[in-house]
Amino acid sequence: MSQAESPRIIAVLNQKGGVGKTTTVANMAAALAAAGRRTLVIDLDPQAHLTIHFGADAESTPSGCYAVLTGAKPLSQAVVQSRPNLRLLGSGIDLVGAETELVAEVGRETILRNALEPERGAYDAILIDCPPSLGLLTLNALAAANEVLIPIQPHFLALQGFGRLLQTVLLVSRRINPALRVRALLLCMYDSRTSLSSEVKNDIEKFLASARQTQSPWAEAQIIPVHIRRNIKLAEAPSYGKSIFEYEPSCHGAADYWAVTQCLFPGLTKPAAPEAPAPGRPAETEPAHETQPPQHEPPNPETGA
Repeated sequence: MSQAESPRIIAVLNQKGGVGKTTTVANMAAALAAAGRRTLVIDLDPQAHLTIHFGADAESTPSGCYAVLTGAKPLSQAVVQSRPNLRLLGSGIDLVGAETELVAEVGRETILRNALEPERGAYDAILIDCPPSLGLLTLNALAAANEVLIPIQPHFLALQGFGRLLQTVLLVSRRINPALRVRALLLCMYDSRTSLSSEVKNDIEKFLASARQTQSPWAEAQIIPVHIRRNIKLAEAPSYGKSIFEYEPSCHGAADYWAVTQCLFPGLTKPAAPEAPAPGRPAETEPAHETQPPQHEPPNPETGA
């Protein structure tokens, strides 16, 4: 990408927690970096799950996001190199106070966008992990992004608040960021063997079809044809500070996230790796990993994040 070109900036958004936002950002970013794309991931969630996912110590490392949003550091000095082709703007508990500290700041919704502007030529893709709320941090992500990716769990409770989420995107597109569009929805923890998953998917498809001829930011949104199947390895990987491709590259989770990333980034070349199961097949029982994780509790396999 030339210096004049802009990177794709994708805000991964859902105000409901536990739907797979962090898992999606981490593994899509890892796939992009492995394929040679210069990638930046931004952890805007004070819980710092994305930061931990990449093996950083969120408690002892100063929050890069907090430093950028409060003007203490330019973005170029706040990011850290996480992997080849992959940089991280990390989070921490200090980010909790950012919304309160910035409440009187003029232009507080566009601080992140302004901070990214000098660095646009340095990256091919920027992925933002949004917090599970629609506050100032999320507004900063939407003001900076040109695309929105919505991970969603295929059960009816996961659809609660979906309209409010889209309304927030609409308001931001009208008032702050006219280029903002909902690019796609990603079904996570999907089980094709249950009728509920298919019913929720069909309901979402009908809603998106009804918006096709409108001027809404989601008029061209699609459900990504590859779904993320339930997979215990995806839940285990963060406790090792690894992406799914580093932790278990031959599992279903790795196959699904490669396929999803290739859907969103056509032409992405997958580097040589152990053969993975084809995406879209029913999940199979996988043996437990034999390596001992660090001495803390791994994430709940049912949360997906």
